[in-house]
Parts: sequence; C-alpha cells; structure tokens
Amino acid sequence: MKLFVVLAILGIGLAVLLLNHGGAPILGMSNDDFGNFIYLMPIAIMIGAGIVTTRRHIGRNLTYLAIWTLIALFFVGVYVYGDEAKHAGRRILAELMPGHSVVLTGINGESEVVIRRTEGGHFAVNAEVDGKRLPMLIDTGASQVTLTWEDAKKIGLKPETLRFSMPVTTANGTAEAAPVTIPELAIGPIVRKNIAAAVAQEGRLDTSLLGMNYLSSLSAVRIQPNEMRLMD
Repeated sequence: MKLFVVLAILGIGLAVLLLNHGGAPILGMSNDDFGNFIYLMPIAIMIGAGIVTTRRHIGRNLTYLAIWTLIALFFVGVYVYGDEAKHAGRRILAELMPGHSVVLTGINGESEVVIRRTEGGHFAVNAEVDGKRLPMLIDTGASQVTLTWEDAKKIGLKPETLRFSMPVTTANGTAEAAPVTIPELAIGPIVRKNIAAAVAQEGRLDTSLLGMNYLSSLSAVRIQPNEMRLMD
C-alpha cells in the first residue's frame, strides 16, 4: 500500500511538472521548488513510517527508504535532464538508422538539423516531399533537387507524361531530366515551398538528390568529419 502511495505521489508530481514546464507557479511554488517538494515527500513518508514502526523493522524500513530515494531521484532526473536525454536518444537513432536526423534548437530559436555520415561516406536524410517521406542523398554537385522516377510517382507525379529535355548536373555527370515544381520540401523543421526540381529518366538515378537550390536557401551548411549541420 505504501509503495502504491509513494509511486502515485511521484507519478502525479512528475506529470504536473511536465505539463506545467515553464508555466505558472504550482500551489504557490515555482517549478523547481515543487520538484524538490515532490522529491522530499516520499522521504518524509518513510521517515514517519520508521518512527511509528517498532525497532525490529528499522533495517527493513531503511532499505525501503533507500529504494524510494532512488526512485525519486530517477523521476527528478527525468524532469531535469529530459531535453538532454531526448537529444542523446536522437543521436543514437541517427547512428543506427541511416537518414534519421537530429533536430536542435539554438538559444535564439533557430533550427539546426544534424545529419550523420553513412557507412558509405555520404550524407543521406529522410525528407518530407509534398507530404511523402523520401530518402534523399545530399549532393552538393547537383544543381537542384532531383527525384528518381519511382519517387516522382510516390508524390503523385506522372513521369511518363513529362518531357525530359533539361540537362541536370550531378556528382555522376550530366543527364536529361524533366522540370517540375515541388509544392513543399522539408528536412525536419526546415521547410521550403515551391522548389524547382527535376525528375530523372527511369533507371538513370538510384536515389533522389537534395541539390544546391535547397541547400543554398539555408543560412548555413557546415560539414564536419562525420556530420553535416543544416541551419535555417
């Protein structure tokens, strides 16, 4: 019963803190003071229980006290270091899942997308193209965004009806493509609308390319040994 009460106090307290993060005072206390209150309450409960319990149970109560203290520290740690834990988890996903990007927010509210280099030495990202998720290779040698035949069909285009008359430059050389306009292209929170793009002929391109007309619209693109940072 005591375990249920303590866990209920901690759970409710943590939920209130998360829902009111940075908001108005809680019971007349700031968020930090309320967090300390919730943290100390289980300890007070166990101390009180120890006082009213016979000496035969002091050792057991001290064990319970240590367990509740660790549980309280865990909940407080989740609240205090929640943002850092999210960023760490996203970085781990970026390492394990090619194309998964990490979104960071600067002190001035600017967005920054961190993309890890793949095992093949390239930078790849999952982009939202007109509401569809498409894997794209970041290619600074491509003059503009270029879609594969298959990806063009995914976003509702009909490549068989397009006129392939436009030369495009990629890292692999020059090819013929069909000019199109993409209503919306997003990498994380960085969104660009009405992007000029091209559709490659069937079988001419393995992966869609995120070209320079998108990259040049950003405030900065920084390339480090194992990661690329896109800043809006």
